Amino acid sequence: MQTNKVFIVGTGEFAQIAYEYFTYDSDFEIVAFCVNKEYIKTATLYGLPVIPYEEIQERLPAGEYLAFTGIPASDMNRTRTRFYQDLKSMGYAFATYVSSRAFVWRNVSIGENSFIFEMNTLQPFVTVGNNCILWSGNHVGHRTVIQDNCFVASHAVISGYCEIGCGSFIGVNATFNDNVKIAENCLIGAAAHLTKDTEPERIYIGGPARPVPGKSSFDAGI
Repeated sequence: MQTNKVFIVGTGEFAQIAYEYFTYDSDFEIVAFCVNKEYIKTATLYGLPVIPYEEIQERLPAGEYLAFTGIPASDMNRTRTRFYQDLKSMGYAFATYVSSRAFVWRNVSIGENSFIFEMNTLQPFVTVGNNCILWSGNHVGHRTVIQDNCFVASHAVISGYCEIGCGSFIGVNATFNDNVKIAENCLIGAAAHLTKDTEPERIYIGGPARPVPGKSSFDAGI
C-alpha cells in the first residue's frame, strides 16, 4: 500500500524543522511525533499527538504509515542510526525529503530516511545513502558517494569522485579535494581542508587537515 502519512521520531529542534519542511514543501502528511515514553513532556506538538515509541506498532502500523527519524548528529549519528535500524527491523518504510530549492541532477541516487535541505547542489552520478542529512548550502561533486548514516553540515564543498564513509560528520565549510576518501565514523572539523584519505574514527581539523592526536571521533561529544 502506498501512503504519504508520516510520523516523526523525536520532538527536538530537528524534528520540528523536519515537520516544517515536510508540511510546507512536500506531498507528505505528518500525522504524529513519537519519543520514548519516559521523555514525553507534552501530549501534542503542532496540534499532533506525541505517541510513546513503545506503542507505534499498535497505533501507527507499518504499511499504513511511513517513518522519519528526526534526530540530528547526536552521539556521532549513532542515536539516529539506532532508531532507523530498529524501525527497519519492525518493517517500516521511510520518508525522504528533498527540498524543492535543492539542485539535484536527474541521475542522483538518494536513499531512504534522508533529508536534503535547500541550496544543496548534487551533481551528476552522486550517491547519497540511507539515513543521511545534508544541511543547507553544500556542494557535492560528480560521482561522489556519501555512505549511510552521515551528517553534512552547511556549506561543505565536496569535490568530484570523493567518498564519505558510513557514520561520518562533516563540519561547516569543510573542503575536499577530488578523489579524497573519508573512512567510516570520522569527524571533519569546521573549515578543515581535506587533501588526503583519512583513517577510521578520527577527528580531522585544519588545513591541510591533520588528525587530532590521541582522540577518537566518539570522544568529540556531538
